Amino acid sequence: MIEIKNINKTFGNRHIVKDVSFNFLPGKTNLIIGESGCGKTTIVKLMVGLHEPDSGEILYDGQNFPKLNQIEKQNVRKKIGMLFQGGALFDSQTLEENVGFPLDMFTDLSKEEKLERVNFCLERVQLVGKNKLYPAELSGGMKKRAALARAIANNPKYLFCDEPNSGLDPKTSIVIDNLIKDITEEYNITTIIITHDMNSVMEIGENIMFIHEGESWWTGNKDQVLKTTNKELFDFVFASEFMKHVLGAEQK
Repeated sequence: MIEIKNINKTFGNRHIVKDVSFNFLPGKTNLIIGESGCGKTTIVKLMVGLHEPDSGEILYDGQNFPKLNQIEKQNVRKKIGMLFQGGALFDSQTLEENVGFPLDMFTDLSKEEKLERVNFCLERVQLVGKNKLYPAELSGGMKKRAALARAIANNPKYLFCDEPNSGLDPKTSIVIDNLIKDITEEYNITTIIITHDMNSVMEIGENIMFIHEGESWWTGNKDQVLKTTNKELFDFVFASEFMKHVLGAEQK
């Protein structure tokens, strides 16, 4: 489990993250939602150590990450998988090389063991036999699945996903959502997802934190979203035509 307790972050005169606390649960899809610029990306950067909090605690299974020494932080980072918004695959490398990259970086596995793990991960995201393809030869959905395979290659305990459905059509987005949810449950991963996609919220939002102007404004799950009396959350969630349709169907 990852716990953040009363974390704060300022940049100059701007107080970006304001006393935010939340528990990210293992085996669950933990979503951070909110308008652009509300502070959710900064929260994740604090959690992975790209920024240092001004105050508060970030606990990885009880260890206060900002207070760890560099070796201890590196040991935590070895347990983290990252799915970046654009996939961030290496264009000059094949899928096999891309997925194997964290294994090269963080493990002492033999070449044969690495290939076995790469093949397992590609199979897990439905990319069997695509080892020798390059990112330029893949569709947008295939790139995201390949990036997910790389993110889980090193058996992460914690998985961070930044807008995993960005740029994808609705059908492909559902495939990515279901893959993330299934992998999270299967391996009991603590998964944190930043998303604007209300389809994702309603499909896989098991543990949700809504950030408004740097504060944790609301917490709950996908079933509670539709019944919210929180004005800011309501305005955010039901801004899309899809969610207006969902609300109309709920009220009939």
